[in-house]
Amino acid sequence: MHAVAGLLVGAIVGVTGVGGGALMTPLLVMMFGVAPTTAVGTDLLYASITKTFGTAVHHQAGTVDWQVVRRLAIGSLPAAALTLGWMHVEHVAQLRSGLITTTLGLALVVTALGMRFRLGDSARFKAMQPGLTVACGVMLGAMVTLTSVGAGALGTAMLVYLYPLRLSAGKLVGTDLAHAIPLTLIAGLGHLTLGNVDTTLMLNLLAGSIPGVLAGSWISTRAPVGPLRTVIAFVLLFVAWKMVMR
Repeated sequence: MHAVAGLLVGAIVGVTGVGGGALMTPLLVMMFGVAPTTAVGTDLLYASITKTFGTAVHHQAGTVDWQVVRRLAIGSLPAAALTLGWMHVEHVAQLRSGLITTTLGLALVVTALGMRFRLGDSARFKAMQPGLTVACGVMLGAMVTLTSVGAGALGTAMLVYLYPLRLSAGKLVGTDLAHAIPLTLIAGLGHLTLGNVDTTLMLNLLAGSIPGVLAGSWISTRAPVGPLRTVIAFVLLFVAWKMVMR
């Protein structure tokens, strides 16, 4: 059943770039009875491996904007490392603030509507995009590490507004997957040192998620832009609902 769960979530992540942390963590806790801290740590490390395979498919298809990935990583990776250091020093576990998750859920609703109806124009923001992308990376790195909210959901939300014209639906997925690899790896290794990773569970999930993400990524690199944007928007709405109702 763990492998089946990995297969389903891996396929969703491959197609949309969204759903790793936002779907897998609640699934592990509510369906399989895994302790929340273990579910978070295991999911982060599993996600880094799963998304590596998905990114490889997107890279071959030319649907990864590596310049945008670098901009995000410049902000997110140091932020994630510093946040983990603070968690170690202060002996802090995951923060689960209802206000934070509710606010992020509402932001994802707006993002989903923006994707569906193509709101926004990036032309006026081009000069500010590099700095804004780094700043968003800082927020993303801290949020993912502290709250376990999926890097895919938040990363997609930020990229939709920062690059509405530059990133097609396929590039949005590929770019988000590529950036999530080092971010979830750093956060996952940090949780490994905290004892929050079940390696057996992770291997069982990977047995399903790797073929799932490969198939999903193959589909997303070839799917028509309009339907793919609609699918991503609906997944964002579902993730937002899960966050608000958590």
